[in-house]
Formats: sequence, structure tokens, C-alpha cells
Amino acid sequence: MEIITGNTQFNLEKNTAVAIGKFDGIHIGHRRLLEEILLRRECGLATCVFTFDPSPTVFFGGQDEKELTTREEKRSLFEKLGVDILVEYPLNRESAAVPPEIFAEEILAKRMKARFLAAGIDLCFGAGGAGNAALLQKLGPGLGFEVKTIDKVCLDGREVSSTLVRARVEQGDMEAVSRLLGMPYRIAGKVVHGKQLGRTMGFPTVNLLPPKSKLLPPKGVYFSQVHVGERTYRAISNVGYKPTVTDERVMGVESFLYDFEESIYGEYIEVSLNAFHRPEQRFESVEALRMQIREDIAAGRNREKTG
Repeated sequence: MEIITGNTQFNLEKNTAVAIGKFDGIHIGHRRLLEEILLRRECGLATCVFTFDPSPTVFFGGQDEKELTTREEKRSLFEKLGVDILVEYPLNRESAAVPPEIFAEEILAKRMKARFLAAGIDLCFGAGGAGNAALLQKLGPGLGFEVKTIDKVCLDGREVSSTLVRARVEQGDMEAVSRLLGMPYRIAGKVVHGKQLGRTMGFPTVNLLPPKSKLLPPKGVYFSQVHVGERTYRAISNVGYKPTVTDERVMGVESFLYDFEESIYGEYIEVSLNAFHRPEQRFESVEALRMQIREDIAAGRNREKTG
């Protein structure tokens, strides 16, 4: 996948089918946009995602909202879904002041070479947020691109949105999050060295330190899966501070992988949180922690057999 970032003066060579949006979480509503552009491959169009960096919520809101998907996670997922080109368009005072008509002509039609555009019904862009899907449909024929507006996707009687996904993550309802995303909630990064306590207790683990911008669910233990390259392992993961063994206030994700004995320090992995098991707690001793970990691992084994 080609990635264009930090550049407003690019020019694509191929005609494209473009999905435009914030794509925070890449939920099942976003996937409808992606499905539309992927269908246009049959017409010889390159598939392209256009998003702003930083997101309009962060830029106009003036605060760093926790992300459902980090930049690296988005890139990885877009590539897996079959996107050819990802444009992370710089959002600053100058680009935010571009009138929507100029944005459509200069960026979408000329620089992107858009011939098809998929947009959500709630899309807004251009100076003052004056541009919307209706304006694109009006301008499209004259600029050489077709526009398809995608209605909100509903699940269990509610409109699917990044706000709803964020609320479910904060509640720790990972089963609901999986339905909203069309896949389990993932935390990705490179494996870092821990204190090796799990290994000394007979339960070797892998550790991630998510970026501070990543939205994490409530502290606790989760039934999970860990993806190492093309391989996937059943696992059980602790999200939190590990209060029994350290007073350091660094949020991490520590996972025990079933039937896994390799050393993968420095490798990029993804941890899928499937379901909440129990809250994080402080134990009276390391031995009490060892006994609880043994019970957690057994519960994961049993869930694997019954699930």
C-alpha cells in the first residue's frame, strides 16, 4: 500500500475510487465505504482512502482525544483490507480554510484523480465545515467523479459511530465492540522487555506499551488472541499497571500465549481483546498472584473448549 503523508502537493498517477472520512475505529459503517471503493477495482480504479491528520476532532477540539485506532493500526488494517493508496492529508489553518468547492476541484478531482467517491451521510469538509455529501453530489458530474452517499449503519437499533464504539470500549464490553467493528478490538505494537516475573513463575508473557493516545478498556484481565505475523494464538491478557509487582504507573498489555514458547522481543504483534474476565487487583503476595494466574489460564482453556 502506498502511503502519502505530510504532503499537500502530491499528484496521483492513476484514476481512483476514494473513501473519505475520519475512520476512527474503522467500524462496520466505515467498512461499507471501503466495500464500495473495492468494488470499483473491476472498473480499473485504484482504491484510495482519504483522511485528515490530525483528525478534525483533535484539530478543532484543541485536545488530544484518545484514539480507537492509532496511525500504525489504521495503516496495517487498510493494507489488509486491500486499499491501494492511503492519503493522510495535513490539517492545519491553511488547509482547514480551503472552501469546499476548491477542495473538491483541486484535491479530489485534480490531485486524487477521483472518478468515484464514497462518503458518509454526515461528512463535512472545507472552510467552516460547509462542505457535505450533498455538495459533492452536486459538484461531482462537472468534476468527473460519481458520488455514492452511504447511510448510517444500525446495529441493535442504534446508529453505529465511533462515539458508540468508544463508549463500549470504556465500559469493557468487548463483545459489543467486536460486533460494532466487525472484528475484535486490537492493541498493536512491538514486544518490549518486562520484569521477567511471569517467566520466573512459570507463565512467560509478552508485553506491549501502547501509545498514550490509544484508548484502552478498563484495567483487568481479558480473554484474547495474539497475532504474530500470520499466526494467531489463544491468549489471556492483563491491561493495566500490574499493582502486585510494581508501583510504576505505566499502562501496559501483558499477554500469556497458550502453547507458545518463542522469544519475540522487538517483533510487531497485535492483541485482540475478545471478552472481559475479571478486574485488575492487588494480591497480598506473589504466590497469591501465581495462583490467580493459574486460575485465569485454566478459565481461558475452558473457554476455548466450550467456545
